[in-house]
Amino acid sequence: MTDMGNQNFRTFDPAKEAGAEPPQPRGNSLRDRIKRSEQAHSAGQPSTSGYVHQPAPAPSEQPEQVAEQAPQPVAEPAPQPAAEAPAPPPVATPSPEPEAEADEAPVALSDNAGQPLGVVLEISGAGSQIAIDLQRLNECMTDEDPSIAMAGQVGSQIKIRVGNSWLLASVRNQKQDRKAGSIVANIDFLGEGVEEKLTGKLHGFRRGVTRYPVPGAMVYPASTLDLKQVYASDGRSAVTIGRVYPTKDIRAGIYIDAMLGKHFALLGSTGTGKSTSAALILHRICEAAPEGHIVMIDPHGEYSAAFRNTGVILDVSNLQMPYWLLNFEEHCEVLLTSNGNERQVDADILAKCLLAARSKSRLAETMGKITVDSPIPYLLSDLSNEIQNQMGKLDKATSSAPFMRIKNKLEELKGDPRYQFMFSGMLVADTMTSFISKIFRMPSNGKPISIIDVSGVPSDITATVVAVLSRLVFDFAIWGREERTTPILLVCEEAHRYVPSEANADGSSVGNILGRIAKEGRKYGISLGLITQRPSDLAEGVLSQCGTIISMRLNNDRDQAFVKAAMPEGARGFLDAIPALRNRECIICGEGVAIPIRVSFDNLEESKRPASEDPSFVELWNKTGGEEDIVQRTVQRWRSQG
Repeated sequence: MTDMGNQNFRTFDPAKEAGAEPPQPRGNSLRDRIKRSEQAHSAGQPSTSGYVHQPAPAPSEQPEQVAEQAPQPVAEPAPQPAAEAPAPPPVATPSPEPEAEADEAPVALSDNAGQPLGVVLEISGAGSQIAIDLQRLNECMTDEDPSIAMAGQVGSQIKIRVGNSWLLASVRNQKQDRKAGSIVANIDFLGEGVEEKLTGKLHGFRRGVTRYPVPGAMVYPASTLDLKQVYASDGRSAVTIGRVYPTKDIRAGIYIDAMLGKHFALLGSTGTGKSTSAALILHRICEAAPEGHIVMIDPHGEYSAAFRNTGVILDVSNLQMPYWLLNFEEHCEVLLTSNGNERQVDADILAKCLLAARSKSRLAETMGKITVDSPIPYLLSDLSNEIQNQMGKLDKATSSAPFMRIKNKLEELKGDPRYQFMFSGMLVADTMTSFISKIFRMPSNGKPISIIDVSGVPSDITATVVAVLSRLVFDFAIWGREERTTPILLVCEEAHRYVPSEANADGSSVGNILGRIAKEGRKYGISLGLITQRPSDLAEGVLSQCGTIISMRLNNDRDQAFVKAAMPEGARGFLDAIPALRNRECIICGEGVAIPIRVSFDNLEESKRPASEDPSFVELWNKTGGEEDIVQRTVQRWRSQG
């Protein structure tokens, strides 16, 4: 997938993107709070926030905590001169601080980034368990920084210091520990970054963990400044598609080479904005690579409006796909109507007659040896005559019934106007080169995407048409290995119709070829994009081959469980939020992002949106007039199959 690393791609800096806001300055009291937390921790005493996970303190210990929190009782430590000798200086100095915090609330609230949120309890390879202080959690909720305000909650990020590094983790779940008066949460490790010694900032973030923390290590909230470093581009080609939730100014980017190099899947229930989000991603790719090669299978005719200016729209009126491009398996799907043992007999007859018809072509005479799968033009009349000749032979092994079945089906296809986009006598010319150039956008001429609208294709051969287009992509890549690598992205909408699960599998050619592309396509520069609203009906082996999964809201429990099983271990905290996602929000996991992220998609211009909006029943039902003409025109088109 090296062809996409051209100058049109760009790296993204979250701080420089449109809508980015300058970081807010931290308060001056941040160092004082850090010192007090460190002193309390080094002395083995619970801090003022009580984040140390231990049983409820004895009554004798509670007045000490109250004394630390309140600035007034300065004379209380007198009966314990040995233990409280160093206490008066820190108690006396911060006496005016509460008033300053009350007057300058925003400055005080921003100090939460430097104060511990909890402590590590247990450590395991993939995740850990931490205890979060409830008071500190409430303090963070009021912070102006949205990342700190979410810290400690399900789906948020926290960080743990390990040596000179910061370890970033995602909170998976929470439960209350009533005995200790704290919240126990499970976390999943995401990656680690190096800490700058002078500023303490996190930089150089990378996925994976090399050093684990030990129980007792402090847990801190991850601020927006930290997340900007985490989500900042590492230099690879990337495009931005939205905003990282819950931040206001961090732009969410996808590494295009990584996402396309190992396939991707876009999942989401109907009505979640799936089509608009797919159009947004494809528009961003087209903008970054205006000379790319993208083929999209559109079963509902939604995307024609979205790419009318940036792509080529092909439907039954201008597709003109030659019938002789079908291989033998696809010929069987179209021409054979029998089942069981009779189907095998019919297939043997068709193979013999089809090879004879291909051999009569002048091109076949120059090619030498050909097979029944060779894309050699032939006349439909030659195939029909060959079937007639074989039927008239006295030494045929069967009766005339198999020959008549094939011949009748062939005559039906030739006479039905719905099949004229493929089975037309005008398509006998050798147009394979021009057809592939048109479909694959070679050259693209500034329109890198071709939308194949199959909504007008008869339903009984729709799967075959998709199979032919998909197979052409795969065969072109295989036979073009000696040429310069030309990556092709094949996007399949309503993928569960063509690559069904094992329970619904029918052994069709389209399922076989898409499954093969999913397994072997990246070796030849083919990228597969699957878009579906029912991931549980999709073949599990195909979804597991997708290196990047973009999941929008899924309402079905079976779909949610299926996606969770396909996503990496570190994304579990995000996956629990799938049922609670808003429209046009998603969770992205896998190779295309540095770590799993929750993203709010950008708004797409009206002219670039697909025609997939739900109709307003009340508004349309209140419009009246012209119904008779509408019915008459509809019946006319219905009868003419136009």
